[in-house]
Amino acid sequence: MSTIQNFGKVAVLMGGWAAEREVSLNSGAAVLKALQTQGVDAYAVDADHNVLTTLQEGKFDRVFNILHGRGGEDGEIQGALNILQIPYTGCGVMASAISMNKLMTKRIWSGADMPTPAYEILTKDTDFMATVDKLGLPIMVKPANEGSSIGMTKVQQADELQTAYASASEYDSLVLAEQWVDGNEYTIALLGEEALPVIKLEVQNDFYDYEAKYKSDETKYYCPCGLKNEEEKELQALAKVAFKAVSANGWGRIDVMRDQQGKFWLIEVNTVPGMTDHSLVPMAAEAAGISFEALVIRILKTSI
Repeated sequence: MSTIQNFGKVAVLMGGWAAEREVSLNSGAAVLKALQTQGVDAYAVDADHNVLTTLQEGKFDRVFNILHGRGGEDGEIQGALNILQIPYTGCGVMASAISMNKLMTKRIWSGADMPTPAYEILTKDTDFMATVDKLGLPIMVKPANEGSSIGMTKVQQADELQTAYASASEYDSLVLAEQWVDGNEYTIALLGEEALPVIKLEVQNDFYDYEAKYKSDETKYYCPCGLKNEEEKELQALAKVAFKAVSANGWGRIDVMRDQQGKFWLIEVNTVPGMTDHSLVPMAAEAAGISFEALVIRILKTSI
């Protein structure tokens, strides 16, 4: 029996109820089309709170999970699918839950003596001036449990920090202030045990925000990334170790900054990266000679 037939009936799980719903729908549409053109018996499932009933009644054999954000990337759907005994792509419960929570990810990396920027937890009772004194300026403020740069603000003046906290807290009760790293941004896609070619990002905004990721035509991507061969290998190796440190597997992406002294700093993990026409994993795969169609099949194989 061919690999395509082995997949059986596949649900492409997309949409959901998180802030990244629109991106997930776009990713899901691209994945669905690529699977169907290769003969996979794949169907779109726009996840709502009855999604488990939908999957059971549809008698699906496996799930291609392309739900971004809460509910799909944080271990919730993974745990439910484990109970239903339906195989799925990507990381399991623990890795998904850890990686979705930027605070837990940073604690694990820090505990493993891996390079990640200093941070402070912000609350309404925080001494904001003390935080500025400790971290310096600029400061990146971010909700701990959101993706796609939603709710993030670059703080350039001390009196902006409290407002940035208030903005981030609209998305999450847990908010981080992170030391700013002035330098180039890179991302490393991981596919199985393979680190794909590194991509360098160049944005016109203050940082790689939602607009730069999904809407702007001015964001530039460089692959080859411009690093020396040994530097790129060093970065790929760091990404693989960082990915495994949070128990991640299957496929994903690590975002990294490089400071002016040439040191790499780990920023975050994406366990269900975007698969739109602006997305980085397909871009890295193409640079490695892997077509989008071949990429989705390789990702689907992680469910076996």
